[in-house]
Amino acid sequence: MAKLHLGTIGWSYDFWKGPFYPPKTASKDFLAYYSSKFNTVEVDSTFYRIPSEKTVANWRLQVPDGFLFALKFPQVITHIKALRDCERDTVIFLARAELLGDRLGPMLLQFPPNFTASHMPDLATYLTKLPKKYRYVVEVRNKSWLTPDLTSLLREEGVALAGTEKSLTAETEATADFIYMRWEGDRKAVNGLKGEIEIDRSADLQAWANKLKPIRSRGMEAFGYFGKYFSGLPPSDAKTLSKLIVDSAD
Repeated sequence: MAKLHLGTIGWSYDFWKGPFYPPKTASKDFLAYYSSKFNTVEVDSTFYRIPSEKTVANWRLQVPDGFLFALKFPQVITHIKALRDCERDTVIFLARAELLGDRLGPMLLQFPPNFTASHMPDLATYLTKLPKKYRYVVEVRNKSWLTPDLTSLLREEGVALAGTEKSLTAETEATADFIYMRWEGDRKAVNGLKGEIEIDRSADLQAWANKLKPIRSRGMEAFGYFGKYFSGLPPSDAKTLSKLIVDSAD
């Protein structure tokens, strides 16, 4: 059975104390505790700024063998410069990512809704120039991208197409040798800052388990991350989905 990597989007949340982190856990110890429960995390902070070498080295030291960080490309590349004239930013970001060594997982290029398929040439040029030794994921948020041209490009470059709860991208569209899922949820329906389950998503989690089980059985490595607006408590969602998938495989 292929490897399953399930976790959350981010880990540094004080309001997870009690429902997930032991109540007296210091924030500096969050990652070490988190990595004792999950084998991966999607790092959202790299979207806002490129981390320092010291920060990345510290992340690596706090997690065990086999743990993987999925890094989000900085917004200066995907949103502000929209893949143009961002060579220096890319080189710096990838150099920091490399410091994670064997703890580095896929890296996510998440684009805004106003990034339309008119940027297909920019995306093709950018992906072609990226070092092939890393794994990459593309998430689009504009329906103009949902054409065979995008899947053909990603398949040619071996880049995964992110699956999302909103299904703007197909959760089972295989363009790489792994799949990558993101369940961010609905911030209009869930506060996300209470540190508790606000909406019962049991039926949804079972449905996703049923979708992901056959993909894993075909030997595809799977990554998946929950945001705080899915049910309100991402660690619970990741734990539940993992149990549903693993238990059914036994």
